[in-house]
Amino acid sequence: MTWGRSVRRRRGVAALVFATIAGCTTAPSTPSATSSRPVSITVLHTNDQHGHFWPSFDGEYGQAARKTVVDRVRAEVASQGGYVLLLDAGDVNSGVPESDAQGAEPDFRGMSAIGYDAMAIGNHEFDRPPATQDRQRFEWSSFPWLSANVYRDGRRLFEPSRIFELGGAKVAVLGLTTEDTVRMDVAGRYPEVAFRSAIDEATDDVPALRRRADMTILLTHLGHYVDGAHGVSAPGDVELARTVPGIDLIVGGHTHTLVCMASPNVRIEDDLAGRPCVPDRQNGAWIVQAGDWGRYVGRADFVVRPGIDATLVRYALLPVNLRGTASVPEDASLRRQLETFEAKASGRASVVVGRAQGRFDGSRGAVRNRPTALGTLITTAMLERTAADLALVSSGGIRDSLPDGPITHRDIVKVQPFGAEIVVVPLRGDELAAYLSTAVGMTAGSGAYAQVSGVRRVDAPSAPGTAGFLVAGEALDPRRTYRLALNAFVAKGGDGYPVLASHDGFERTGLTDAAVLEDYIAAHGVVDPRRFEPAPDGWPRAGSSP
Repeated sequence: MTWGRSVRRRRGVAALVFATIAGCTTAPSTPSATSSRPVSITVLHTNDQHGHFWPSFDGEYGQAARKTVVDRVRAEVASQGGYVLLLDAGDVNSGVPESDAQGAEPDFRGMSAIGYDAMAIGNHEFDRPPATQDRQRFEWSSFPWLSANVYRDGRRLFEPSRIFELGGAKVAVLGLTTEDTVRMDVAGRYPEVAFRSAIDEATDDVPALRRRADMTILLTHLGHYVDGAHGVSAPGDVELARTVPGIDLIVGGHTHTLVCMASPNVRIEDDLAGRPCVPDRQNGAWIVQAGDWGRYVGRADFVVRPGIDATLVRYALLPVNLRGTASVPEDASLRRQLETFEAKASGRASVVVGRAQGRFDGSRGAVRNRPTALGTLITTAMLERTAADLALVSSGGIRDSLPDGPITHRDIVKVQPFGAEIVVVPLRGDELAAYLSTAVGMTAGSGAYAQVSGVRRVDAPSAPGTAGFLVAGEALDPRRTYRLALNAFVAKGGDGYPVLASHDGFERTGLTDAAVLEDYIAAHGVVDPRRFEPAPDGWPRAGSSP
């Protein structure tokens, strides 16, 4: 099945769903003086690439295939007399060693080749020092970086918005960055930079943009929190839409979410490849987000009547070579361009990043049956990077051993080949005790068997509701909040674990497990498996009673 046929099939399946979309409009406050002719405008969007410029080991996603998807939509829309606006909602940086080692140059150059029109600035755009950020922004990006709420010395640090004229219709795009960026260690790299309230800035700017444009888009890196339940995180897109009137579309990022709603304020959490998608709608604004890593390109088809209204007539998530979906060929020119960077990364694969004073056993028989030094090393790296209280991984994600002697990038990727993202979840002591009790009960010999750091099991509970666990050597307090680091697969309920992905305060770091492990080994230089050997009473061994 060709990509075009696949899209038509999805549209046919979703016809009744899209019928509910058509007719939902938002009228500009001031008519456009340029034209009253309806203009078809298709907004394509991505977010949270996090260094995934190259296809996965299974051939999924990748910028060269994404370009093919985008070019096909552009050709289709142009043949019908319409226009395309391609937007990204930020966090291009951080997550894959091959990209990180090159300052995300392949990612930004790839986006420029694809032809992005604008990008919101994500919190991970501040992972790099100003000199690197300047190269990313001015040398490698052919599109503007937008953010209205990042200030320095009382002035906006970036271009806040841009207006695009498309066939007689004016489309305003306003960028916003999460205030949670202050939780990252940015003060040393960006002194005197402040992240003001995104909602306050939008409240000030949107009315003026409405007077100048026929359609108003907010390009945000704030996150989608169902029904506005953002917990300890800064307010996201739902709260933004409910507070600020006059928004036609919010193109979001930060929470790595596929925003497809089952009903008002109820989001679908299942795999959505090839299925219809209805975006969230709050206070007249449509809210969209396309997951992460370029696995999907979101497509929102609007009809804009200048000076009258903007109507969403169709929405779809277009998969990019995901398993079980139609195959998309890679754009040959962009593939060649990116191969230059991949070749550098391949050469780097043999570069020594550290040294082991002994073999870290990652064999299936070891990690799936007992606590291991390798499991402790991996989870300790997660603790150090996230500043969490404890860390857990399921052993099915550990696929090889680290050799005695020099450790290369290739060795690390062989140990953790799936590029699982590290997440952090805050849990009360009683919630954590229940979660750990489930982890303890996972069957030895299975991929669900847990490897941990920061927690030990004792013979008897230290307090009611704590189930006999020590965290950082201290009795678990059922009323205290603890931060648990794990990967997104386990957090989503993978391997039979309780689902934590919808828990209040759920935090996505955008960092992959292999990148975190490599950074840890590089920072410490030498790692000795004897230092990471788990305590005998730290976790049940094979055959022990849970």
